[in-house]
Amino acid sequence: MNSWDKLKAIAFDLDGTLIDSAPDLIAATQGALKELSLPSCSEQQVRSWIGNGAKVLMQRALTHSLSEPVSQDVLDNAMPVFMRHYEANLQQHSQLYPGVLEVLAKLSELGYSMAVVTNKPHRFAVPLLAAFNIGHHFTEVLGGDSLEKMKPDPLPLTHLLAKWQLAPEVLLMVGDSKNDILAAKAAGISSIGLTYGYNYGEDIGLSSPDAVCEQFCDILKFVNNSVRVMEHESV
Repeated sequence: MNSWDKLKAIAFDLDGTLIDSAPDLIAATQGALKELSLPSCSEQQVRSWIGNGAKVLMQRALTHSLSEPVSQDVLDNAMPVFMRHYEANLQQHSQLYPGVLEVLAKLSELGYSMAVVTNKPHRFAVPLLAAFNIGHHFTEVLGGDSLEKMKPDPLPLTHLLAKWQLAPEVLLMVGDSKNDILAAKAAGISSIGLTYGYNYGEDIGLSSPDAVCEQFCDILKFVNNSVRVMEHESV
């Protein structure tokens, strides 16, 4: 594990980490399946499908409804329907997880550079952050379609390291999914796994993050031990 006292920057996942966006994704998925005249799915099923981006979510939903693998043409035809339903439901039922507002404010006060690294399409991530009045904390927002690859590939994180001219030991990834932890390991940075989000029903500890937290505010137990960042050379 990298030393916590060297941290200067933190990358956060979005869905299942900062915001419980599952209710809106559930409404969008069920609405899309209904419009496509396909059998619906349960709330729990959609929660288990979240984490690999909108296209994979819809692929899983279609596979469930059709009881067979879906062709690329079927998926391509269904995606605009899903995107329209999600745009209509964005911010309707989602909620910030407890402690997010307070912790982000504290980290900003301490001078950390912060980014959102999500597999959600960028055009949905930005307004969602704005709707909950937390977008101003982040100097970078990378969606699943912002670069050529997304988590669990390390590219979004190595992109941040290069753009911010940081060494791996000063960047931390905080997320709820094994995709977050795998990306962090591949990028050579530290990671904190959260137990309350969407991780396909798996214990986040099985992915071996550097630390595991049950609540968002618990990350301060680790991050707050670092030297005040604003006293360091700015990122």
